Order: sequence, then structure tokens, then C-alpha cells
Amino acid sequence: MINYLKSESYRLLRKKGTHITGLICLLLIIAAAATLYFFEQFDPNFPYATSKFFYSNVISGGLLIVIVGLIYNSALTGKDLSLIKQSISFGISRNIIFWSKLILTLSYFLLTCVVGIVLMIALGENLFTGENQSVRNFLIACVNMAPIVLSGFFLAHTLKMLKVGEVYIIIVLLFVFGLSGSLFRVFRPFSGLRELHKNAPNTLLNDNLMSYLDGVAQFNYHYWVVGIVISVISLLIGAKKFANKNID
Repeated sequence: MINYLKSESYRLLRKKGTHITGLICLLLIIAAAATLYFFEQFDPNFPYATSKFFYSNVISGGLLIVIVGLIYNSALTGKDLSLIKQSISFGISRNIIFWSKLILTLSYFLLTCVVGIVLMIALGENLFTGENQSVRNFLIACVNMAPIVLSGFFLAHTLKMLKVGEVYIIIVLLFVFGLSGSLFRVFRPFSGLRELHKNAPNTLLNDNLMSYLDGVAQFNYHYWVVGIVISVISLLIGAKKFANKNID
């Protein structure tokens, strides 16, 4: 497995798309900060030039972050069917292929996320009006949304390894992480099904955002329970189906 990881890591490092994606993400953070800072200089009464509002762009962008994760994952799970065939013919197990591609793309995705968070805090605390415990609330909100975002990454990885088209993957991600709460709202009158709406990823992401904006962000284990359940189910189904999938 180590040799295969080294080989895939070399391939990933040589892909310009991975580096460009990370650079674009960081440049968008800088651009957002520069825009808010410019408007504050132009209008001293501009209400959104605060670190709290600046950080909220991340807390409200759960679905967008999942899509970025899909882009990273596609670097090793995209149009490389012939390479997977070749790896299998050399005796590399499908299990190793499935988990190695996940580990590598996840590592690069997490690295970008960490660098992005550090950059946001550095910009937010130096350019904007600070508020009490804004960084603390931001980090707590990030911890709450992390398992939901990661479950989206794992779901995307499973679908990519099973060769589901990217358009369909985006539709699935949009449903689960962007619309599920609204669609499950119809079940609220039924006590037995009310939990579907309450624990839908979309609902949890919205609740996390509201808690952050109200300045009462607190660690909530429900986010981790839901995220872990989605992750485990996605990965177990994905690994099993990929092991039995015909590589035509």
C-alpha cells in the first residue's frame, strides 16, 4: 500500500488542477477581505466590515466547501479508468486503490481547509473590527460543521469511485447538504419522523450558522453523530461495491 500511496501522491502533486483549486480558494478569501476592507474605508458606517461577518462566509458555505472537496477528490478519481485497470493487473487490490485515493485527496483537501482558516483569522483579526470571542465562536462553528463537510467528501468519493457522473454527484450533494432540511420539513407534523428534519445535514448547517451569528456557538455532538453515520455508511457501501464492480 505504501508504494501505491507514493505513486498516487506523485500523480497528485503533478496535477495543476489541485494547486490551482487551492490557490483560487485562498485568493477568494483574500478578495472577500479586501472587498469588505475597501467598503469600510469608503464608508466608515459600513456595517459588514467586522470579523464576525467575515468569518460567517465560511460557516454559511458548507455546501460550497463540499463541492470544493469534490474537485480535490476528482484529481485521483476522475478520468483514469485505464490506470485503475493497470493497477489491478499488477496485483494491487481494489481495497488499497479505494482507500489510498481517499487518504491522499482528503489530506490535500484538509490542508487547504486548515490554511484557509488560519488565513481568515489572520485577516479578520488585523483588518476588521473585532468582537468578543469572535475567533472562539468561529472555531467552534468550524468544529461543528467539520463532520458534515467530511461526510460530503466521503459520499462524493464513493460516488466517484463507482463512476457516477459528476452532474449526478452534484445533484446528490445539493439535495443532501443544500435542500434536505427544507424537503424533510413536511415530516415535522409526524412525531416519529420529526427527527429526519431536525437531523438533516442542511438543517444542522443552518442551525450552526444561526448559533454563530447569535454569538452562542457551542460544541454539539449531534453534528458528529450525523456526520459519522453518513460517512461510515457511504464508505462501507462504496468499498464493498467497488470491490465487486466490473472495470470495463
